[in-house]
Amino acid sequence: MEIGNILTLIASCILVINIILAIGVLFFERREVSYTLAWLMVLFFLPIVGFVIYIFFGRKITKKNFYGLSAEETEFLQTEVDQQLNVIKNGELLHSPILQKHEDVVKMNLTASNSLLTLNNHIDIYDDGHQKFDALLADIQAASKEVNVQYYIIQPDNLGKRLRDALTEKAKQGVKVRVLYDEIGSKKLSLKFFQELREAGGEVEVFFPSILGRVNFRINNRNHRKLCIIDGKIAYIGGFNVGDEYLGLNKKFGYWRDTHLRITGQTVDDIQGRFILDWHQAGKGELWNYQEFCFQEELQEEGPLGESPVQIVSSGPNSKTEYLKNMYIKLILSAKESVCIQTPYFIPDTSFMDACKMALLSGVDVRIMIPCKPDHPFVYWATWSYVGDLLDYGAKVLLYENGFLHAKTIVVDQEVASVGTMNIDSRSFRLNFEVNAIVYDEQIAKSLYQLFEKDTELTSVLTKERYQNRSILIKIKEGISRLLSPIL
Repeated sequence: MEIGNILTLIASCILVINIILAIGVLFFERREVSYTLAWLMVLFFLPIVGFVIYIFFGRKITKKNFYGLSAEETEFLQTEVDQQLNVIKNGELLHSPILQKHEDVVKMNLTASNSLLTLNNHIDIYDDGHQKFDALLADIQAASKEVNVQYYIIQPDNLGKRLRDALTEKAKQGVKVRVLYDEIGSKKLSLKFFQELREAGGEVEVFFPSILGRVNFRINNRNHRKLCIIDGKIAYIGGFNVGDEYLGLNKKFGYWRDTHLRITGQTVDDIQGRFILDWHQAGKGELWNYQEFCFQEELQEEGPLGESPVQIVSSGPNSKTEYLKNMYIKLILSAKESVCIQTPYFIPDTSFMDACKMALLSGVDVRIMIPCKPDHPFVYWATWSYVGDLLDYGAKVLLYENGFLHAKTIVVDQEVASVGTMNIDSRSFRLNFEVNAIVYDEQIAKSLYQLFEKDTELTSVLTKERYQNRSILIKIKEGISRLLSPIL
């Protein structure tokens, strides 16, 4: 057989295989149209190679009982939700005007993601890495029973070592210590880093670890949550990971601007519950009891209580729908005066963009703050493309210039706010495991709004004129990035 015929045969086989693979993506994995079309483009323009990329980046995970809850535990959690829904229906629980105004948001979070509403919480806000980690390490040092730590990124640098050494010291004192980190996020880390901690009795687990050396078939579906729970009384939730760059010590990024919450009160129990589900999934087979682990009433009573109503809302690729994105959309559509968003990436889908446009057309002051420097170039240029669209509707786009902006916050009408780990992009909406705290407290919302105002002094404005005058090269970068945005 001639070489030309052999090459034709090979090309034909590749085409047939690619068509079969594309049909599988199109008909058997029912996803959003834009996401499916983006992957079909990859498959057809990169035959075979595109499918290998899809194996690492595009596969869905099994949603059915992802965390391995028993029938009794599932029933217990559903009973808690049903009881609270009934209390709300009877006109109880939602006593404050803000809760009454946002009753539909509370009920949506309850019904969709089993997010219980707790009323008596105290919240401290940290917008600086030194503040946050000084407080966290002091709380760990004072721990007497247990410390549970979960981060997407833990760097084996000075800050990572400080955290590890503090945890090791507590483990030597008999405190129960658990550490959960994501393998892809913490790619520089290994279990060897925690050898002394483990020898002291501490436990360490890795979320979705590699099964073939350094080959990890779950490049997507990463655990992006950042949680710490101390003695069942104190919880931390927000955007800071663990590494020297989060203290502003990386020359590439400079000052690192992020937002984190320290919470005491009953919602700590819900954050604890979030941790143990991820811990059990990573541990595979460890004997545990969900109710005993999470609902530690004697520890709750010890903690100082406040007056901030909070729901802990989480979502991930195992969720039935995109809970956190839907919560943001609901909040934006509820706004009467203002919506202030801080996010390192702004690559929304059509539903999110439509919500922003409707708010703008209704006269709501929508302000979006993003970094002026990229950490992921494709993501950065896609962000410019989407915020550029909203300029035509009257959005105010602010470019943070004092280092890198990593905060993930939204403040609506200076009365309700959300802080957590969700970025505004497809990865956070549907691919990663995320968690946010939504706070129905005017004082906390105003504090976060004031932080936004303070940050505004360190920004430049992306005007329509400035955007329209961008170079041809930037326009090309935006076009390519936007085309790939559903899978970035």
